[in-house]
Amino acid sequence: MDSLNSTHSVSSIVHPPFFFINGFYNIPHVKYYYIFLLFVFVVTVLGNSFVMFIICTQRSFHTPKYLAIFNLAVADLCGSTALIPNLIAMFLFNSQYISFDACLANMFFVFFFASMESLTLTVMAYDRFVAICLPLRYHAIITNTKMAVTILVLWTYSSVLFISTILLITRLSFCRSIVVDSFFCDHGPMYRMACNDNYPNHVMAYVDIAFFLYIPFIMILLSYVFITRALFKIATWEGRLKALKTCSSHLMLVAIYYLPIIGTYIAGLNFIIHPNARIINTSLSFAIPPMLNPIIYVLNTEEIKECTKKLFKRKNV
Repeated sequence: MDSLNSTHSVSSIVHPPFFFINGFYNIPHVKYYYIFLLFVFVVTVLGNSFVMFIICTQRSFHTPKYLAIFNLAVADLCGSTALIPNLIAMFLFNSQYISFDACLANMFFVFFFASMESLTLTVMAYDRFVAICLPLRYHAIITNTKMAVTILVLWTYSSVLFISTILLITRLSFCRSIVVDSFFCDHGPMYRMACNDNYPNHVMAYVDIAFFLYIPFIMILLSYVFITRALFKIATWEGRLKALKTCSSHLMLVAIYYLPIIGTYIAGLNFIIHPNARIINTSLSFAIPPMLNPIIYVLNTEEIKECTKKLFKRKNV
């Protein structure tokens, strides 16, 4: 390992042919954790594929709300595929070396699809806000075309920002170390390894966190502040509970996605977190929400639940 961290001075930008993904530090029986992640990945693929199949094949789901849910399923499926198979291949089969270009590609796709999950949850919060606060104008404000355009804009916006992040990585010189202290080609550990000026990367890291984590989370909270105010204007408790029930699935998704990630960032600012604890929490934050999202929607959305029952009845006939 010492040879991987050897220091030598250079006058030009150094891009090593490969990086070494360090992963966990001396955790006994850690292979069982990777097997658990393999199980999570299988459930994620099956669950999200099932939700995408139902939305595509059932015309009753061709609505703005389910277009957003379909986009969330795509982001979950692609994000898990970008992260978990590589992680398992690296650590379960002791193949922790990754080429420079493959490392940058891995960084882009992991963060891109994670950001799309965050942005899609924000769009879904706006959908619930309009549905509850402006119910008579819902079908005029939220249409399939507007939702499709919004999603396309978010994909473009996220792509541009993370391509910019990757381009800033290419200006760095890695002459001190090629060991990435994370479980994938993580942006923070990588830019801190550089031996030339990494201040633009430092700024971009905060920009990415703000635009894809804190701002979406604040917008979701604001949406639910207005939704709560609208609920109190409904005369009966039955009406309030019925309206709130339409938000229950989304609220669970928001809590599962944001709270562990934000908790890790806040803890990292105030305490020294052991690398193993940070890696486990971060890897679970990336892996668990995509697995739970389709399960939550199947179990808590009446339309999907009824459609699922009909599909299984047809197969049993």
